[in-house]
Amino acid sequence: PIILQAGKREGVVMTYKLSPRRVNLFIECERCFWLHINEGVKRPSGPFPSLPGGMDDIIKNHFDKFREKGRQPPELRESEVDATPINDTELLEDAREWRNQPKYHNKDNDVLLRGGVDDLLRTRDNSIIVLDYKTRGYPPKDEVPDYYARQVNLYNLILRKNGFTTADHGLLLYYYPDQVQETGEVLFKNELKQVPVDIEAAQQLLRDAADTLNATIPDHNPDCDFCDWTPQSH
Repeated sequence: PIILQAGKREGVVMTYKLSPRRVNLFIECERCFWLHINEGVKRPSGPFPSLPGGMDDIIKNHFDKFREKGRQPPELRESEVDATPINDTELLEDAREWRNQPKYHNKDNDVLLRGGVDDLLRTRDNSIIVLDYKTRGYPPKDEVPDYYARQVNLYNLILRKNGFTTADHGLLLYYYPDQVQETGEVLFKNELKQVPVDIEAAQQLLRDAADTLNATIPDHNPDCDFCDWTPQSH
């Protein structure tokens, strides 16, 4: 998650706690975002699917085994990625747990940014590549969703502001089901996608989010279905 601490509202310094999901909410609807953070009025949510979380744990364990051996897992060997899972386990454990370091505090607008990664790779020139796992029910499309690109940008911003050199791109590793064998085992395929890193876009996103939270509530968004049930009296 990401924490934004900025400005004043009614004379009181506010601390705004955000996550990549909440930043995405800011992109979807500024009014819903404002109400969620400033008033605690949240969109209704259904049950969260457990499969992606379970897959993330299995994939992390899979990569960790190759990390211990200093080797590439087959997902990387079969691609053109010239990098191995990072051997700095202390950095990786902290980067995976968003409550720990590394984090980035922008003192210009008092924004504190934190975020948890899935994995980090190390290239031959000692740069770090942010790797994010994605479990889907179908093969990925050619174009990377903007939400994933924003995640990669924010993670890279944190690392660079903490003195780490990161590559000019991140990686998304998609897993999706392929077939069920006669034994009942479900086979998955995987596919890697590169995502260009845009640090300025990440910084501008944080500035825009802070500005919105410190302003009056945004107008009703006619393209947002959720705006129809949120309080209209604000």
